[in-house]
Amino acid sequence: MRESVRVFAHSNALLVSHVYNLLEAAGIPAELRNMALGGGAGELPLGECEPEVWVKSHNRERADALIGDALTGRSDAAAWHCPGCGETLEGVFEACWKCGAGRP
Repeated sequence: MRESVRVFAHSNALLVSHVYNLLEAAGIPAELRNMALGGGAGELPLGECEPEVWVKSHNRERADALIGDALTGRSDAAAWHCPGCGETLEGVFEACWKCGAGRP
């Protein structure tokens, strides 16, 4: 069994959810943790209350690269056009959001 590792944590749950969605869209299975612990801040150490994104250890390097690119506005992945409906999609996506067709 592969161990999970934390790849992102932040006090802003929306940002954490965005990172989670980015990884899932890129085909990296991810897990959200501590999404409801914000109310425990003060009673629990702040670092233990922040929402977090975790992935399996073998996906860490790719996840770190995607997160880094997303947070700095960089992207090496080229945009592509869906073969099913012609929609233009960002390079991080492996399937069309509009029709579900896979990236060629």
